Amino acid sequence: MTCKERILSNDYTDILGDVILTGDYRFDLPFDYCFHQITQDIGILYIERRSTESYPMGQRAYSLTPKCYGLMAYGKESVLRAAQNRNLNTLALAESGILSVQGAPLSLTGKNVTIGFIDTGIRYQDSVFRDYAGRSRIVGIWDQTIQTGTPPEGFEYGSEYTNEMINEALASEDPLSVVPSTDANGHGSVMASLAAGSPIENNSFVGAAPDCQIAVVKLKEAKQYLKDYYKIPPGVPCYSEADIMLAIQYLQKYALLLTRPLVICLGVGTSLGDHTGGGMLGSYLNYISTQKSRVSVVAGGNEGNSAHHFFGQISAREAYQDVEIRVGENEKGFIMELWGDAPYFYNAVIRTPGGETARWNNPRSYVPQEFTFVYEKTRIVIEYQLVESLSGAEVIRFRFSDPTQGIWNIRINSEGSAMGGQFDIWLPVSEFLSSDTYFLESSPYTTITEPGYVHSAVTVAGYQISNNSIAAFSGRGNARDNYIVPDIAAPGVGVSTPFGDRSGTSVAAAITAGGCAQLMEWAVVNRNDILANSVNIKNYLIRGAERDGFEEYPNREWGYGRLDVAGVFEFLAGIGRGG
Repeated sequence: MTCKERILSNDYTDILGDVILTGDYRFDLPFDYCFHQITQDIGILYIERRSTESYPMGQRAYSLTPKCYGLMAYGKESVLRAAQNRNLNTLALAESGILSVQGAPLSLTGKNVTIGFIDTGIRYQDSVFRDYAGRSRIVGIWDQTIQTGTPPEGFEYGSEYTNEMINEALASEDPLSVVPSTDANGHGSVMASLAAGSPIENNSFVGAAPDCQIAVVKLKEAKQYLKDYYKIPPGVPCYSEADIMLAIQYLQKYALLLTRPLVICLGVGTSLGDHTGGGMLGSYLNYISTQKSRVSVVAGGNEGNSAHHFFGQISAREAYQDVEIRVGENEKGFIMELWGDAPYFYNAVIRTPGGETARWNNPRSYVPQEFTFVYEKTRIVIEYQLVESLSGAEVIRFRFSDPTQGIWNIRINSEGSAMGGQFDIWLPVSEFLSSDTYFLESSPYTTITEPGYVHSAVTVAGYQISNNSIAAFSGRGNARDNYIVPDIAAPGVGVSTPFGDRSGTSVAAAITAGGCAQLMEWAVVNRNDILANSVNIKNYLIRGAERDGFEEYPNREWGYGRLDVAGVFEFLAGIGRGG
């Protein structure tokens, strides 16, 4: 079996790890495998699943199993609409100080900067992705879902389509016979149009960086075994952490080849993880973002009003706290995670809607425990790590199968200190869960989705420009360790795009990514700050942000204020509110 076949096969498990299996460090493993190196000390191991039956996912170190990420769009409206039949506007860009910067004297339009999109693909035939001569502005597409073409150099699967191939397709009577890559979902095309779209003739629309280069990775969906493990509902798009990391690596290699600054735009997220910026994807994204000429922009997620986060605080007087979960009628299964820090550790007593109880006593081992009930068909598997290897925190993962409708009570007990302790519990993102399943007493805070807690990334909240109010759905900070997120807020409600009006923090992230491309043109291309990276650009945005006098900044909703690219240059010039 080839490495490509192993990577794509549902019979092979994907394992993320800090291992080296290349060059002088390569060694023979006692099972069938394939290995892909990402950094000097991070790689992905593809192992035959039957070889790991004695070492199932629940017994592995937490970070080794890739998480599933969903799209950070809000609402289910169709995005596949014809641009030429719609009245568009650029209000969101005007409010973000992007349009004024496009014009003289700065004339920043993303020239010689690449924006990379890791998403659902792109509708490359659309005029919004072509230049004035009708040629494609897309320099490359790595479609992970198509296996009939040639993969990118250094990668084993998918098909790569170059700018020359895309232009050949555009000149063909049947473009898809030359470049068969599509975007049936439309989410990726919306993101690319807002960040990098060309002006549309006879329409009031332009993207934030209309002269930038566009690079695209169309993510393949996660393997079925991973969807089953995370209880992902049928038909809901979800993407593996491993494929996202490979997509970042591809964009990084492409940018090095083109010798261009790179802005990475991520409109996917998950509510699982330590919520401090750790994990394999977070570590890798931080590594890339701290390099010169690299910027990472991340959607803050749409979990602000989902009631999917519970914050618990156990007092010395009462050594427990009750957590109530309302489970909807048609919920087939879900997963939730409890995170807590030393010196505390936690036990749980589970009470079903019918009154049955199950007691989980902290085993201080990696061995999962399974609970079934006499009168309930529900099955619960609890997986546990006292010390998660990357964060040092305690993590308890509850995996519910066929949960009974009604109110579930989980009594969390604290041990290890007379002071009680604090803990957080997260349910999955809304895309992966029925709207009828939620915590009865929830907290809207610490609802930014991963990888939004990465310190070097620009994490974006969404707001409504009609009344300058934060979107109810927008994820809120801070991180579990109180690190300040989000960094900035951008328009994210009812934003006009060539493919329909769209909402979500992914929309806000796309607009911000285009603004970051403008700043990278000024900083690196025009040689005003040639060593600029994601940290530099984030702090330029913070200094230029628009802030209301009645708010205290930074805060958990807005971060440091509203996106204002023009405000950055007012600050640098010592004029206006930045003076």
